[in-house]
Amino acid sequence: MTVLRSGGLSLRFRPRALGVGAGAAVLAAGFGLVALGSGDYPMGPADVLRTLTGGGSVAEQFIVFDLRLPRLVTALLVGAALALAGTVFQSLVRNPLGSPDILGFTQGASTGALVVVVLGGSSLALAGAAVAGGLGTGLVIYALAWRRGVHGFRLILVGIGVSAILTGVNGYLLTRAPLMEAARAVLWLTGSLDGRGWANAGPLLVVLVVLAPLVLVGCAPALRMMELGDDAASALGVPVRRLRLVLLAAAVLLVSFAAAAAGPVSFVALVAPHVAKRLTRAPGPNLLPSMAVGAALLVGADLVAQRAFAGHQLPVGVVTGVIGGGYLVWLLAMERRAGRL
Repeated sequence: MTVLRSGGLSLRFRPRALGVGAGAAVLAAGFGLVALGSGDYPMGPADVLRTLTGGGSVAEQFIVFDLRLPRLVTALLVGAALALAGTVFQSLVRNPLGSPDILGFTQGASTGALVVVVLGGSSLALAGAAVAGGLGTGLVIYALAWRRGVHGFRLILVGIGVSAILTGVNGYLLTRAPLMEAARAVLWLTGSLDGRGWANAGPLLVVLVVLAPLVLVGCAPALRMMELGDDAASALGVPVRRLRLVLLAAAVLLVSFAAAAAGPVSFVALVAPHVAKRLTRAPGPNLLPSMAVGAALLVGADLVAQRAFAGHQLPVGVVTGVIGGGYLVWLLAMERRAGRL
């Protein structure tokens, strides 16, 4: 770890972690540049950069700023938000499988959205219901897991149980929806960035601007201590219960707004923290590198989803599911080979 001091201030950082975060951010930018220039109206990187800096024709400005850039920004924000939330969850429960996909929070957001689909409602109402569903599920899981505090193993068990219940509820709601609305709901449940505009990216951007500094600056040192265990963290002066509640609330908000923007995109929250930790080779939550890896992962997956099959676009959740499932199988095989399973 490197420490920089200036006057009475000191800044601690790990050069390798900083390099991984910067490299992932550059990779995400490269994927984004390719995504902005590819499609039915192809543009070279130079044309894309010229358009982004105020040049280009009227048609190029419309294609970049109105059609492609909102989708790219939504992908970057959703990937970063899911990765940050996944890192917080895994650190709090001290379990590598502790992600919102497994703990039931994304299923709760899906339930809220499906209620709107069944009852009929606008896209804005669907996004709001997804946020409400995610937050409501978080409150239920927290209340059920509470017993003189919320501990990791109990939170995982309660989350898995709630997730199973909500999966059944979501299946029932799909059977009650009109055929056209059910098809729309299935696409949303898979996770899709198709047709996303600035209205989808705006609320998530506000949430990230507020919560990311809170987690990265205000809570990261204490979160690193909490990975030692509640007793050790309390002995070091960390207000464990209050901090856990704040971090859980922040992570649930991030997941809920990400689901409202692009649907419950699977495996990004699970995979990105693992990849960041392997690349940085550093203990601790690795919050900032995870965010950069999550953004690069989702933008790359969306690029594959758009271009893998000519004339047909896949929902991005299909690609992240394949990548995440393959990574999980590989991770389990490596753990078994190392004798830890």
